[in-house]
Amino acid sequence: MKVMLGMGCDRGTSLATLESAIQQALNSVDISINDVQALATIDKKNDEQGLLSLAEKYHWPMHFFNASQLCEIEVPNPSEVVRKYMGTPAVAEAAALLAAETTMKDLIIEKYKFRGDDDKNATVSIVRMNDE
Repeated sequence: MKVMLGMGCDRGTSLATLESAIQQALNSVDISINDVQALATIDKKNDEQGLLSLAEKYHWPMHFFNASQLCEIEVPNPSEVVRKYMGTPAVAEAAALLAAETTMKDLIIEKYKFRGDDDKNATVSIVRMNDE
């Protein structure tokens, strides 16, 4: 199965925290990291070193979407906190769905929340990609 990862994170989140969040989310649904095709997030994170390092390490293309694009996507877990800081009610879920060009029917993990040893938060959403 091919999957798209959507991610959100605090500023300055370490690569280790991002990797742990992803690995735990993937393990919870018995999906291999080798099934991940790409990473998606909000454009405000286009300079987030942890995310950039993650994509480079695993050779994942990155998809960046602006807040108005993400606002258009229906998600099961909108957050007013995320809306306050990012201008959209969801980052991880909406970005993954948008990048995979699908709907909530393909959402495998809605919003996996993780706090790392660096005390930073990361969220991961996993979306099944259509094989074409």
